[in-house]
Amino acid sequence: MNNLNYGVIGNCRSAALVSEKGSIDWCCLPDFDSPSVFAKILDNEKGGSFSIVADSVYTINQKYFYRTNVLCTQFRSGQDSFEVIDFMPRYKTIDNDYFAPSEIYRYIRLLSGKPTFKVSYNPLLNYARDEVAHVIQESYIRTYSKINPNDCIYLYSSLILNDILDEKEIELKDTQFLLLSYNQKLIDIDINRAYLEYQRTKVYWLNLSNRTKKYQKYTEEIIRSVLVLKLMTFQSSGAILAALTTSIPESIGEVRNWDYRFCWLRDASMSVDTLIKMGHYKSAHGFLGYIKRILQSKHDSFQIMYGIRGERALNEADLPHFSGYSKSKPVRIGNAAYSQRQNDVFGYLLNVIYQYYVFFPGTLDEIEEMWETVRNITRTVSSQWEKPDKGIWEIRDGEKHFVFSKVMSWVAMDRATKIAGFLNKKYYAEVWQGIANNIKEDVLNNGWKEDLQTFTQTYCNSDLDASLLLMAEYGFIDAGDIKYKKTVTAVKNALFYNGLMYRYINADDFGKPTSSFTICTFWLVQALYKTGNTEEAKIIFDNLLACANHLGLFSEDIDFDTKRLLGNFPQAYSHLALINTARLFSEEVYISKFIKP
Repeated sequence: MNNLNYGVIGNCRSAALVSEKGSIDWCCLPDFDSPSVFAKILDNEKGGSFSIVADSVYTINQKYFYRTNVLCTQFRSGQDSFEVIDFMPRYKTIDNDYFAPSEIYRYIRLLSGKPTFKVSYNPLLNYARDEVAHVIQESYIRTYSKINPNDCIYLYSSLILNDILDEKEIELKDTQFLLLSYNQKLIDIDINRAYLEYQRTKVYWLNLSNRTKKYQKYTEEIIRSVLVLKLMTFQSSGAILAALTTSIPESIGEVRNWDYRFCWLRDASMSVDTLIKMGHYKSAHGFLGYIKRILQSKHDSFQIMYGIRGERALNEADLPHFSGYSKSKPVRIGNAAYSQRQNDVFGYLLNVIYQYYVFFPGTLDEIEEMWETVRNITRTVSSQWEKPDKGIWEIRDGEKHFVFSKVMSWVAMDRATKIAGFLNKKYYAEVWQGIANNIKEDVLNNGWKEDLQTFTQTYCNSDLDASLLLMAEYGFIDAGDIKYKKTVTAVKNALFYNGLMYRYINADDFGKPTSSFTICTFWLVQALYKTGNTEEAKIIFDNLLACANHLGLFSEDIDFDTKRLLGNFPQAYSHLALINTARLFSEEVYISKFIKP
């Protein structure tokens, strides 16, 4: 089964997907959201890839080096064996900055015997829309677009460059390297430099893992998910991507194919909230800096999502020349949802800002600047909460009074009230508390359906929605409240199927959903745990973990019947939810606060 069996490498600048056979099938350079250089994942023939090809007699296994984002693919045939170590350099420099260039190392290490392989190097620039040419110059292969020759990449190697372009069989006699760089290198690149970059990068990720909180159970799953979330952070701005890919379909052959290489305030805020819980305050601080920068003035309005540098216009377009993942079209770049109104996003954001004031407030000028952001958000929520919106699931046709949007509007005003209390701003605290009370009363009066004995998706329908499971998580209602318990039961009865959750089952713009939205099953586990059904919750959780790919990675969606991973990959939503759920079932391993890990 094609189960998105890819490993991901990256360096908080860009990333690449490496198949279980050692082929780079997706990579955008120089940044996460740049046009693709390799896109075989979206078109097997036209997308382009960079693979190490061994004879079929070789068995291939893939793993991450322990607690890192350095990927190792091993090839073995009898006495002959070698491994390809893939990574994108990232480490601190002597001036405490980060070295994270737009480049990929493929460190080919001889293990035993006389293994042979070929290099298949087929970059296709600009989403494979441009014809390319190769030229060998000095110590590298320069690949450039015939339409725009300045659009080029460089391949350095200790192998004979003509052998690479000619795809000749190569006998590996000692360790070699390949370096794909977006920029021409200004220093000599040899095997010693490649080894140094490998070790520095490995140590960086090991240090990050070492600083992550540890638990008695599920520690490796938690750390892998933390590594994924960190890798998906855009270093220069602090933005956190929703996923690294575009147009991996939610269901094969359908049209729910979207570009997720952007920063949704909802997804990113939830990721930051999780990273704070795991002890990574620096990522949270970087994201809040991103929020301050996207608001250029007090008059700027909020969008639900932005480009990773803060871009506001994310115009959507199709790439009709691509056949799509498993022939699922269209392939899209950009995302038209950026112009939607989704009132729930402010709750997540103010929940993170609240933690900023609790855990790591900055200097006085930073605190004052963040206070202006809080006031900006509350003005927006105060004027918008009574209006219908598109909801958490970004329904594209029409706006409705989604219950969960109202709940998160309450969260926004509740957290703003607490922040005002911290800062001794009594007037704001009183006014905002009043608005929070009004929102809660409105939800209890209109969201609860007495005849059904449950909260429902919207004020005007009787459908169920998985987002209702989060009502207790954010403090809107107590987990012991009978209305919440009945809602959890009703949602599970309506949406739980074959061990997984639908997000909803009523038809939207594209019909009824046909796959499971991964985070929703994690939400169910959390809700069951909070309402006392711990044994059932644990069984569902363990079964869900078994759906991960061979490296423990999750995408956005899962097929109900085959358990095939679907949707964009890897998905921040899924991994942050994994962390938060796993923490319920295990005790933290504490160390003395005086010991600096």
